[in-house]
Amino acid sequence: MEINEPKTLRLILGDQLNINHSWFKKVDASVTYLLMEVRSETDYARHHIQKVIGFFAAMQSFAKELEHRKHHVIYIHLNDKNNFQQFDKNCEAIISTNMFTNFEYQLPDEFRLNEHLENFVANLKIDYVVCDTEHFYSNRNELKEFFKGKKTYLMESFYRYMRKKHRVLLEGEDKPINDKWNFDKDNRQKLPKEHKPIAPFLFANDIFEIEQEIIKANIKTIGTVDSKNFIWPISRAQAMVLLDFFIENCLPFFGTFQDAMAPYEWSLYHSRLSFSMNIKLLSPKEVIDKAIEAYFKNPGQIEYHQLEGFVRQIIGWREYMRGIYWMKMPAYASLNYFEHTAELPQWFWTGKTKMECLKNAIHQSLNFAYAHHIQRLMITGNFALLAGIHPDDVDAWYLGIYIDAIEWVEITNTRGMSQFADGGIVGTKPYVSSATYIDKMSSYCKGCYYDKAKKTGEKSCPFNSLYWNFYDKHEDKLAKNPRIGMMYNVWKKMEPVTKTALLTQAEYYLNHINEL
Repeated sequence: MEINEPKTLRLILGDQLNINHSWFKKVDASVTYLLMEVRSETDYARHHIQKVIGFFAAMQSFAKELEHRKHHVIYIHLNDKNNFQQFDKNCEAIISTNMFTNFEYQLPDEFRLNEHLENFVANLKIDYVVCDTEHFYSNRNELKEFFKGKKTYLMESFYRYMRKKHRVLLEGEDKPINDKWNFDKDNRQKLPKEHKPIAPFLFANDIFEIEQEIIKANIKTIGTVDSKNFIWPISRAQAMVLLDFFIENCLPFFGTFQDAMAPYEWSLYHSRLSFSMNIKLLSPKEVIDKAIEAYFKNPGQIEYHQLEGFVRQIIGWREYMRGIYWMKMPAYASLNYFEHTAELPQWFWTGKTKMECLKNAIHQSLNFAYAHHIQRLMITGNFALLAGIHPDDVDAWYLGIYIDAIEWVEITNTRGMSQFADGGIVGTKPYVSSATYIDKMSSYCKGCYYDKAKKTGEKSCPFNSLYWNFYDKHEDKLAKNPRIGMMYNVWKKMEPVTKTALLTQAEYYLNHINEL
């Protein structure tokens, strides 16, 4: 009887491009790595063209790097004749054809793919192994264990725990540097009038062939792309260049202006490293370590609140959102606390609105597949919440339009932080505002068709009446929230005629939402 030599097939997903993973420490002739471009991933949402290209380009670059290191690689391209367009079917065919005796994969970050691969291996007739991606600071269930028995899940508590556990920005045993854990109050300045932010560092990758393959497959996408000058990093080397650029040129200003917004300034001082990190070209630890090293290496060049604000976004929010995701899925994906049912306005897909803030944020998103966190939270997200848009519509838009949007980080930020559809699991209050906040943090209102100062009447800013309409409509669910009780005191003191005018104006705008 012939005995087959052990042969292992290792599956690498498009967001598992971690060249420092222990898998790759040695070359083993009995191991084959498999990457694939499949329709199940391009079609589960309507993605931005730059997002699809970014994933495919990075995957192809990663496969070449593995081959350069003498690893054996099978790469299935989108339009290959032997592509069954699903992970399980392709794996099944390759295992059978090549007589593999073992199958291995890394834990997926998405619940959807986790279930898909669990179902696949449950029926496998060969041995299989599941391992960690070796990327995050925390494991899937760490947040769940940390908050065990608690009714609330405060990010700040988890952030401090992570800082202590991983010895980040501490002095002594458990004392934070500069005596405070959080310098968020120093991170909220508007850009000065004559201040011109540094131009973003952009790559010029030629991805014409990938774009043609996507067109040939007739994949439905949104947004635009310059196929000869693809601006996003598609390799670890490029991601490292972008990291170095951020630390040297942007980090000295990042914390101060991280909440600021300005017309046609789509990048400001943000790192734009989220795509590289989410597909694992960069690890959160090396990003944080490099930033901290720069802070201590050049005293005075980077102020501490700039550094802490950046560190908090990664070891705080990023790890926290992932923990909430694995703690609350799959039920989290159907939460709708306010029972919102409205459809997303058509101009969310075109940017053709007279509201200057939304026009800028949406056009930017369509052109670059990117918007920073305050644009997402306080412009597009703010409007969607005030307008009562169904969270499913909001999720689909955010998941599709942004290059860094993978469900584990997208849905907790949109359905949770942005839309408060989880009823307060992630955020302690709904993040809504009138035109006042938008004007405070940006210069969008200047030259807008609508008047930021007007609450009702012709050309009154829609945010103003929709803001009060939101609070009036949801008083039964929000009045007892200690963080927004003051707004209900203001509402109750308004004259009845003023209230009626605001609600009437809001109703008009909601009924004519596609004309705004």
